[in-house]
Amino acid sequence: MNSVNVAKMIDESKFNRFHGVVLFWCAFTIIFDGYDLVIYGSVLPSLMEEWSLTPNQAGTLGSVALIGMMLGALIFGPLADKMGRKNVILFCIALFSLFTGLIGISNGPVEFGIYRFIAGLGLGGVMPNAIALMTEYSPKSLKSTLVSIMFSGYSVGGMIAAGLAIILLGQFGWRSLFFVGALPLILLPLMYKTLPESPRFLLMRNESNKIGQLLTKVNPAFTYRENQTFELMKTEEAGAPIIKLFKNGRALSTIMFWVSFFMCLLMIYGLNTWLPKLMDGAGLSVSGLMFLLVLNFGAIFGAIFGGRLADKWNPKSVLLVFFILAAVSLTLLGWVTNIILLYVLVAIAGATTIGTQIICNAYISQYYPTEMRSSGLGWALGIGRLGAIAGPIIGGILLTMSLPFYQNFLVFAIPGIIGALALCFVQEKYSSSKATEKYLTEESLTSDVK
Repeated sequence: MNSVNVAKMIDESKFNRFHGVVLFWCAFTIIFDGYDLVIYGSVLPSLMEEWSLTPNQAGTLGSVALIGMMLGALIFGPLADKMGRKNVILFCIALFSLFTGLIGISNGPVEFGIYRFIAGLGLGGVMPNAIALMTEYSPKSLKSTLVSIMFSGYSVGGMIAAGLAIILLGQFGWRSLFFVGALPLILLPLMYKTLPESPRFLLMRNESNKIGQLLTKVNPAFTYRENQTFELMKTEEAGAPIIKLFKNGRALSTIMFWVSFFMCLLMIYGLNTWLPKLMDGAGLSVSGLMFLLVLNFGAIFGAIFGGRLADKWNPKSVLLVFFILAAVSLTLLGWVTNIILLYVLVAIAGATTIGTQIICNAYISQYYPTEMRSSGLGWALGIGRLGAIAGPIIGGILLTMSLPFYQNFLVFAIPGIIGALALCFVQEKYSSSKATEKYLTEESLTSDVK
């Protein structure tokens, strides 16, 4: 009996209800990741007033969760390659939901920081695994699009945080926003029942029945027969997943991915933490929280539109354009005073910073083979979190220096140029997608000969 190539069947499938369920749950987890991204920037003025925090202290406190996210990505990314993506995703959701809720009862900056750090571990761990799982179950023609749609939940979460802050801050105080962040705990049982496990992990455990059942959902035309055998690829590379990131010509690309992630996350977290404060300090008549809403609205458009472009053309080329547009829009933000143009530039900045990160995630999830996919994403996001940590700290330093308005945004524009330069050195000839195409072509030729 011929073995069924699981990866090939998923690649050739058409989007259906099963894909929709995976998309929904992965997007659901990312929504709360985005919620956490914006929530701190939304409550920051209230915290600074209540606890008499200086800008430097506020920037450092904002980076505590990001340190947790960095460690969470570095730990839970590789762990999922060994223990299964679903198990790690569920654990990480429970972790960040519980401790985000506990932040609402914290009595001071130290307790606040401890809870944020632990919540950050879960947030950092869930992201690479949600992306990897979505990539594994996406049809080949829609991989970048579906991952980008899923990750637009990041911006939806940011918009929810900014919108709720406008509604709840005045009436219920900043603590109410963190209680909202605990809501995913309620849906964990349903998620456990309906979210599928990684096909590679099921193959590792020889759970052919579960794989067969999943494939009938992926492709309703497929009929599973008892004792049927399955495979992903003929061979897997030997060694630990982290070591594999630097093997077979991938070393330079891995380092360049890390640099581009660092720069992109620096822009994202610096803007989402300090944009309201910077805009309020500029003497504008509009609330800084409105700019957060516009920033994340633009990110949704950038993610979906950019993801579709990446599927049609080359993801690397799309990312280069987005990085350059991010640098240009942020530079212009410091010079424009017309409120309409400011909104337009902030939307473009959101589309090309948060949107760029989303497309980067989709790109890197296709670059590495499936057995190291979570490790590749986890380490890129983990190292990138150093940029996320630096962003709020740099913003705090800038405010204490009382620089001219345009110079604040120029500092956040420079990483866009560096990120674009780093991506230029990514070597696509060593990517997993190229290897898969070669393998499937050889397999097809072999079948024709037979």
